[in-house]
Amino acid sequence: MVSVTLSIPDDVKKKMDHFSEVNWSGFIRKEILEKVGELSWKDDLRNKIREEQDITDWSVKLQRVGRKDRFEVLKKKGLI
Repeated sequence: MVSVTLSIPDDVKKKMDHFSEVNWSGFIRKEILEKVGELSWKDDLRNKIREEQDITDWSVKLQRVGRKDRFEVLKKKGLI
């Protein structure tokens, strides 16, 4: 396991010392792990969206082609 050192203001350290029942190292470790997990999940989701971009573009194009001139056809039929 790798060690990380961080700096905090003196007044914060004094307040942390007041709450000696808290395992600050464990707390920070847990928060870092949660944040890394959240960011990894977002990164994976972004990658999946990028992978599916071609099919998304294709489906949007297909929908636009299907709707082309649809308004005029409905207007001629008296439906609009």
